[in-house]
Amino acid sequence: MLKKTYCMFLQEHSNRAAGTMLLVRGIVFLLGGLLLGGCMQSGAVWDANFTARDRRELANPPYQQAWIIPPAYQRQIVQYDRKEPPGSILVDTEARYVYYVLPEGKAIRYGAIVGEDSQAPSGVATVGRKEEWPGWTPTEDEKRRLGPQIGPLPNYLKGGAHNPMGARALYLYADGKDTLYRIHGTNNPTFIGQAISSGCVRLTNEDVIDLYSRVKIGARVVVLGPASRVASAN
Repeated sequence: MLKKTYCMFLQEHSNRAAGTMLLVRGIVFLLGGLLLGGCMQSGAVWDANFTARDRRELANPPYQQAWIIPPAYQRQIVQYDRKEPPGSILVDTEARYVYYVLPEGKAIRYGAIVGEDSQAPSGVATVGRKEEWPGWTPTEDEKRRLGPQIGPLPNYLKGGAHNPMGARALYLYADGKDTLYRIHGTNNPTFIGQAISSGCVRLTNEDVIDLYSRVKIGARVVVLGPASRVASAN
């Protein structure tokens, strides 16, 4: 009887241990899937594409981090039914999204800040150049518009966490000429999902670093005007 009870105890203990192991494995698998997915905002986890300077600049940024953004505007993979080839970028100014087109009818969707209605561009361009932690040279129009609101603007502001250009910039060209429009980061991610810029498209620094790492020089960029939007992506 004692031997039988002891065997039953061992069997019960073994079953509990096996159940615990399966639970642990399930949690590890779930976390692994989330980390490997890599397209939802990752909180305080450093992006694999971050450089040493990125970590330094973003360690104590002058703004709240990107994970404060509403879920609808956080980076994610979505269905994409338009005809742009993989590697292209599409800007949906009406919905405030930027799409990086992937193979097999998918795209990475990023929440964006877009231009005000009177300053929102539309058309087709290419990525003419790329820059990490770009400097900012305010245009004369920006000096006139923004000066009364925030004070006189400098002729040039070097790159860094306090620079409104953010961590990366993609410079859009048409017919071999700089259009003066960019897709770049921001030092104020709380405005993601709004139309308040001077025409350039802004992403969170975390998202523009991700997009920059994927985009090639010469990539096609399609900018939809306010009257159009990507109805097929979800």
